Amino acid sequence: MSRSAITYDSALAREAAETPVAALRQIERTGAAFAALGERLRRNLPRFVVTCARGSSDHAATYGKYLIETHAGRAVASIGPSIASVYNAPLDLTGALFVTVSQSGRSPDILLLTEAARRHGALTVGFVNDETSPLFSLCDVAIPLCAGVEASVAATKSYLLSALAFGQLVAHWCQDATLRRALDTAPEIFTQAMALDWRPALTELRDAAGLYVVARGTGLGVAQEIALKLKEVCGLHAEAFSSAEAIHGPLALAGKDLPVLLLGQDDETLPGLREAGKRFIDAGSPVFSTVDLTGATALPAVDTDTLISPLCQLLSFYRAVPHLARARGRDPDKPPLLRKVTETL
Repeated sequence: MSRSAITYDSALAREAAETPVAALRQIERTGAAFAALGERLRRNLPRFVVTCARGSSDHAATYGKYLIETHAGRAVASIGPSIASVYNAPLDLTGALFVTVSQSGRSPDILLLTEAARRHGALTVGFVNDETSPLFSLCDVAIPLCAGVEASVAATKSYLLSALAFGQLVAHWCQDATLRRALDTAPEIFTQAMALDWRPALTELRDAAGLYVVARGTGLGVAQEIALKLKEVCGLHAEAFSSAEAIHGPLALAGKDLPVLLLGQDDETLPGLREAGKRFIDAGSPVFSTVDLTGATALPAVDTDTLISPLCQLLSFYRAVPHLARARGRDPDKPPLLRKVTETL
């Protein structure tokens, strides 16, 4: 099915469908900036990496954490902005790479932590969508997400473009040709992912009271994002777990009343993910899976590089989630109590 043949009945899905074009725009526009940043990081290797973000942006940083730790070999920690904005606690970040991610670039707590990181010795890098924002001007290196205008309250393309930016960072830093090739194909593969239809499967969650979203490794940040979207768009309580964590305490709630979305990519995490899925099925939970698993309802997935596979699964979910929201009596473009830009301290 071509992208032009698909119709979207929500701003959320329409903006998600803009991701392939926005991804190509980011790759073409920011390649030189990422190449220069990669050379700078090779010349002055960071001692460690710190990320700063909230909400969907923080979930994109989880995706980036796994890329950095598995490819660049540097430990990554997420620091809560309240360390600077509420506690005013000085942190020694000498020699660190500090990466902040924001769509608006205007939340006071993000700005305060970024200022503190600069004062305390970090190289500050910002992935920011709004190039007129204070955060874009504040960072040592500011790189635009190039997502374009995103009016929907629930972020979609800005999340994916943030994750793509982490991919570009790592590919240029590590001079990783395999990752570079995967990123170059992302716009085309994203279009294929938008054509896959998860709506029939997700509609089965219409009456669910809660569920788990289970993934591992580079897929964990996507699981976190899906759980957030189910809460804010569908009014459905969802929790994201690593498959390794899910079979500890969370498994105790397994049963017919606890559905599970199981997301996986064909890498070293796959055997453990399948085992976790099997344990939930054996306990009676309805499991919806992108992984081939006996007893699970299959969710179609694009066969692509394992590093961008989780992002493709998220795009397929974005297409379907407005349909689930409406089945649950909610407007996907008007989630209650929320607004597009949330400024926290």
